[in-house]
Amino acid sequence: MIELGVLKDKNKTKQLFEQNNLEFGGFSVCVSAVSAGDELGYCLLDIGLEKTVVYCIEPLNDVPLADGILRSALHVSAERGVMNAFYADTLSEEFLNKIGFIKNQEEKRLDIDKLFSSCCSCK
Repeated sequence: MIELGVLKDKNKTKQLFEQNNLEFGGFSVCVSAVSAGDELGYCLLDIGLEKTVVYCIEPLNDVPLADGILRSALHVSAERGVMNAFYADTLSEEFLNKIGFIKNQEEKRLDIDKLFSSCCSCK
C-alpha cells in the first residue's frame, strides 16, 4: 500500500530541496510517497498564505505515481485553504500538459479543481 503525506522530518525536507538546487524556507513542504518503508517519490513545494508553488515531482517517468503525488500535494494546499497553485520553471511543463493539470500556461497556474476529477487523464 502506498502512503502519501507531508514529510515530517524538516531536515530531510531541507536536504531534498538542496539536492534539487531549490531554496528551502519557512513555507517549504515535501509530500512523499512511501510503500513498506521504501520512498517511492516526492513533491517539493512552498505553501504560502495565498498561493502554492510546485517546484519538483520525482519520479516523472512513473506517470500514475507522479499524478498521485501531485494530487496529494495540491490536496495539502487545499486543506490549508490555499487554492491558488502555480508551477515553477523547474517542473516539466510537458509532464503537466500530459496529465492535464495546466489551467493557464502564461500564468503557470495549475488546475487545482482537477483534484475533484479522476486521475491519470493522460493525453
